[in-house]
Formats: sequence, structure tokens, C-alpha cells
Amino acid sequence: MNLIWATRGRTWGFTFLRNGDLADPLPTYERCFPADADADNPPSVRRVGDRVAVRLVDPDGRRDRSGRLIEHEFIVDGDLADQVHSVDDARRLLWPLVRDEYAAVWHLPDPDRPR
Repeated sequence: MNLIWATRGRTWGFTFLRNGDLADPLPTYERCFPADADADNPPSVRRVGDRVAVRLVDPDGRRDRSGRLIEHEFIVDGDLADQVHSVDDARRLLWPLVRDEYAAVWHLPDPDRPR
């Protein structure tokens, strides 16, 4: 399974915390989250080829320093993609994979780079 994960922190902006073992995850991200889709960024799940793209609000209710809820965007493939059909599935299956990792970096001035 490859996992691409993009989010923001308390003080830092959009970044990839996991790059899905890609040298540059941005082209894949842009295919899965086109600029004209989900203009208001609601929680969503969409299948894009053999991948699933998920946008969800931080399940632990974290906000950035401006008070905006943090959103997480995931792109998964493989067996896990076959199991994610809803935002609830994503919270149950994807969030546990990154919860502790995010808790360790969201408040830092600059997160660790992708792995």
C-alpha cells in the first residue's frame, strides 16, 4: 500500500507528511484533488482509477492558529483503497495509521519531511 498524506499544522501550511514512496507526490495529488473540485473542501471520498482520494476534517478537532479546522487529504491504493468507501471508513482505517505521527508534529514550527 502506498499512502500519500497532505495536511497543515498549527502554524505551518500545506505539506506532504507522507509521499507514497514517490519522488514528487504533487502530480498524483493534483490528479486526485483537482483545483476545481470540492471548492468548499467538504469531507469526501472519490475513486480515481485504482486509487482512493479522501478529504476529512481532523478527527481530534485540531485547529490552526487562525482557528480553522485542520483537514487531512489521503490518497491510497491497493487493498486499503478497496476498503475505503466513505469518510467513516477513512476515519476508521486511515486515521489510526497517522494519528500518533500527526500528534507529534502538528504543533511544531516545521514538520518532519515525508517518509
